[in-house]
Amino acid sequence: MPSLREIRRKIKSVKSTEQITKAMKMVAAARMRRSQLSILAARPFASRMERLVRELALLHEREDLQAGAATLHPFFSRRAGGPELLILVTGDKGLCGAFNANVLRAAIEWFRARSGRKIYCIAVGRKGRDMAHRLKGVDVEILGELVGVFPKISFAHAELVGQAAIDAYLNKGVSKVTVLYNEFKSVAQQRLLTAALLPVPAPEVVPDAVELPDYGFEPRRDDLLAALLPRHIKAQMYRILLESQAAELAARMNAMDAASKNAKELREALNLEANRTRQALITKEIAELVGGAEALAA
Repeated sequence: MPSLREIRRKIKSVKSTEQITKAMKMVAAARMRRSQLSILAARPFASRMERLVRELALLHEREDLQAGAATLHPFFSRRAGGPELLILVTGDKGLCGAFNANVLRAAIEWFRARSGRKIYCIAVGRKGRDMAHRLKGVDVEILGELVGVFPKISFAHAELVGQAAIDAYLNKGVSKVTVLYNEFKSVAQQRLLTAALLPVPAPEVVPDAVELPDYGFEPRRDDLLAALLPRHIKAQMYRILLESQAAELAARMNAMDAASKNAKELREALNLEANRTRQALITKEIAELVGGAEALAA
């Protein structure tokens, strides 16, 4: 049975841990609120940019392809059999529940499903970078690393990752660029997603009877699309980084909340054990005193 001093030492240690986890929860909650505002600001632009690109692609499909024109843009071309690129977005730190573990597990499955093929990887976050370097049995070449950027994501970071993906797609014969990340759904829910970044997903088929927006183009439509597509890729990458940042903060807040509750329960259990131990010692001392008094009286 542990002594009263040992129990009190444990209570002090658990209380300190509880204070730390509560502070981490409050910091994560404050940062998550700012991150949510950033997502709400970035989502409309990324969504509208994607809609514009799809409408331009549909116009090209209806008019230019029927007239025998060339392929709209290399970003729309489908390639078979080439190497693939994975953009792996994880966190830089732990203490966020299963946030990193879920992404890393899915990434390992993704790599193993393509064993025997040339694979490129761009790692965002220290956890994903370390896993990619330790991975064995798969031919993976790290094209870029971006660590220590959370929770201060800016569009410059998205430009770095997006441009690296574009260069690999155009210059290294990459057939497909995939992004693996956690999407922020709510404070209590984060969803693991695998999204295709390149080639740009094909536009949805729209019946010919449906009228598309009548845009006036200056310069030509092809030149406009060539200028928009790189910005579209980087805007989507920026949204993805913001989603992952908010999801990580939400996961950390939930994990620290659960840790604080567990620490409180453990502290209360230790307090109860300390009280019982103290009562047992007092009872033992009283019994010894009574026994000694009776012995003297005899």
